[in-house]
Amino acid sequence: MEAKDKTVMTDTNKIILLVAFILGGWLLFQLAPVLMPFFIAALLAYLGDPLVDKLEEWKLSRTAAVAVVFAVIFAVMSLMLLVLLPLLSAQIAKLFTNLPDYLTQTQKLIEPWLVSAGLPTDIINLQTLKQALSNYWSEVGQVAGGVFGYMTRSGLALVQWLGNLVLIPVLTFYLLRDWDDLVARFRELLPRRYSHQVVQMSLQCDDMLAGFMRGQVMVMFALAVIYTIGLSLIGLEFALLLGVIAGIVSFVPYLGLIVGILLAGLAAFFQFGDWYPVLYVIIVFSVAQAIEGMVLTPRFVGERIGLHPVAVIFSVLAGGQLFGFTGVLLALPVAAVVMVLLRHAHQRYVGSHLYS
Repeated sequence: MEAKDKTVMTDTNKIILLVAFILGGWLLFQLAPVLMPFFIAALLAYLGDPLVDKLEEWKLSRTAAVAVVFAVIFAVMSLMLLVLLPLLSAQIAKLFTNLPDYLTQTQKLIEPWLVSAGLPTDIINLQTLKQALSNYWSEVGQVAGGVFGYMTRSGLALVQWLGNLVLIPVLTFYLLRDWDDLVARFRELLPRRYSHQVVQMSLQCDDMLAGFMRGQVMVMFALAVIYTIGLSLIGLEFALLLGVIAGIVSFVPYLGLIVGILLAGLAAFFQFGDWYPVLYVIIVFSVAQAIEGMVLTPRFVGERIGLHPVAVIFSVLAGGQLFGFTGVLLALPVAAVVMVLLRHAHQRYVGSHLYS
């Protein structure tokens, strides 16, 4: 009779947990716009906590270590907002301005091939594409002006944006300072019967996320710098834009290499009007790929198994579709938890009577 009550209680607990999970998901969906600065601050605190722990090993107090790491994070983000973002915007604007000329060069380049193949030269007419791009760029300018005008007219939207801008660094500082205490309190709240298993799964999730977010992000940043410097030495006018794009997409193995060579190769050909600079582009990306394989990946990622590239792409797209920018921030942590749960489910299934 006692065992029966225990079983009923266990089933009741499962129902309670399921209801709590559903309500939590619904509440998260409803509060997604409000929670965005908290998620950004939590992400920055998660990325910065290992650096704080390392500084604590050098006999710095927790507050002093947090102040140093916070200053570094703030300086990097300020540099990106005040210096990198305007430069990227200027290069994007220049790229759209030059696109009609690039299409004209492409038309002249392929016409002899069409003639030699006995095909009419108007079978590929890029004039329509040039007009579409021109219209699109003008529409983008109108939309951007409209959004800026709305923000300046809407005091509430402007106040909310400024509030988030101020709130994120404040939240990041406090989360970094109290990160270890928050983790310890979370462990104390776990049911003693399942605490060990939950902690082990949490460590696996952290190891998977660390292998990607802390390791791969450093690799992406380093590759973006290497690509930008190398393309600048060639004299490519869009070196910064192409280097950043290739660095960002390098979270998928070899995708940054392929995309970078294609885009930078085309840009080099259109800018210099010759194929020799394309060879220099290939050399730059080949050297960067060698540095990644021999130095960057072993140093920052190591032998840890991170998220599969397909899982990363799907989780980011699904998170953005469901919850917007907040969903993008939550995508990788949720994907890591799901992958760990699937691994445990697979192990239990293989060890079950159903499998055998």
